[in-house]
Amino acid sequence: MKLFDVYNCYDINLVNGKGMKLSDDKGNQYLDFYGGHGVISIGHSHPHYMFRIENQLHCLGFYSNAVKNELQDKLASKLGQLSEYDDYQLFLCNSGAEANENALKIASFHNQKSKIISIKGAFHGRTGGALSITDNPKLSSEFNAKHNVIFVEMNDTESLVKELEKGDVSAVIIEGIQGVNGVFEPSVDFLKATKSACEQNDVLLILDEIQSGFGRSGKFFAHQYSDVKPDIITTAKGMGNGFPIAGVLIAPEIKAWKGMLGTTFGGNHLACAAATAVLETIKEEHLLENAVEIGNYLIDKLKENQAIKAIRGKGLMIGIDIKNMSEIRTKLLKEHGIFTGSSGQNTLRLLPPLSITKEEADQFIEAFNCVLASTCAA
Repeated sequence: MKLFDVYNCYDINLVNGKGMKLSDDKGNQYLDFYGGHGVISIGHSHPHYMFRIENQLHCLGFYSNAVKNELQDKLASKLGQLSEYDDYQLFLCNSGAEANENALKIASFHNQKSKIISIKGAFHGRTGGALSITDNPKLSSEFNAKHNVIFVEMNDTESLVKELEKGDVSAVIIEGIQGVNGVFEPSVDFLKATKSACEQNDVLLILDEIQSGFGRSGKFFAHQYSDVKPDIITTAKGMGNGFPIAGVLIAPEIKAWKGMLGTTFGGNHLACAAATAVLETIKEEHLLENAVEIGNYLIDKLKENQAIKAIRGKGLMIGIDIKNMSEIRTKLLKEHGIFTGSSGQNTLRLLPPLSITKEEADQFIEAFNCVLASTCAA
C-alpha cells in the first residue's frame, strides 16, 4: 500500500529533536523556527514532558470517556488558572478542526440558529464545518460549500454589524491572529465592537486560538491583548507539544446536556498528561515572558534590514513580508539548516518553540540576513 499523495514535503527524514534542534537520518542538523506548524511549544523532547507521558503510560494509556478521568479535571483546573478563564468549562477533543466543529455546534445548540460569520482569509481546519468557514474555495468540496456562511473583511465593523442585525447569525468566528493568511490580527476596536454587537443580537463570539494560543503571542491567548472575553475559545497545536489534543473553552452561561458532544479519543490519559506537562513547563520556565522578550528582540533586529517590506505579529508568531519568499525559505533550509514556514504568497512565518534562546534568535538573524543579501544581489 502507498500513502495517499496529498502533501508537498521536503525529502528530509527527521529522527531526533532536542529543544530547538533537530537531526535527520543522515546526521544533518537543523534549527526549528517553525515548530511543525506551531505545534512545538516547549521544545522537542522536553524532559518534564517525557516524564509525564512515560509515567502515565506505565499507569494507564487509554480508556474512553465512559469512565471518569481525573486527569481531565486536573488539566482543566491548571488551564483555567494559567489562561485566566477559571470560570469557563472545558471540552477536550483531538485537533483544531474538531475543536472548531464543536464550537460551531455548541453555538447553534445555544441559540438555535445556523448562519456563521467568518473573516476573509481565515483558516479554521479541513473537516466539514471547519472548512466551510475557511476562506479557500480550492480546498472546499461541494459538501463543505453548502453550509450557511458569510465572509467579511477583517476589521470591517460596519459590514459585520449589518450582517448581525439580520437576526439569523449563530456565531462569529475570528482567529486571534491569522496564521495562514499573512499573520494579520483583528484590531482591539474591532473585537470590542464585534463582542458588543454579538451580545445585542443573541450571537456567540468564538475566538480561534488554535495557532495563536497557548502562549504563542506572549499572552496565553492572543485576544487577551484586548479586554474582550469571547463566549467560546478553541485551542490545539501548542497544547500538547506534538501529542494530539485540543480544547473548547466555553463560557459558564452556556449549559451542557448529556450527549450534547462526544469523542472516543478526546481527553485520553496520555493526552492529558502531555497537556498538563506543557502548562507546568510554561509556568515554571516563564515561557510567556520569554515569548515576549525574544519575539520583540527578533522583530527589532529584523526591522534593521531594509530589504524587508513589513513585519507583523506578536510574541513568537511573526510574519515577514519579503520578495522571493519561497526561494529565501528554501535557502534557509538547504544552506543554513533552518526550518521556517510560509503564510500567504510573500510572507515568511516564524513559529519557534517558546523556549527559544537569544543565541538561537541571533543564529537565525545572521542566516536570514546572509540569505537575503545573496538573494537580492543575484
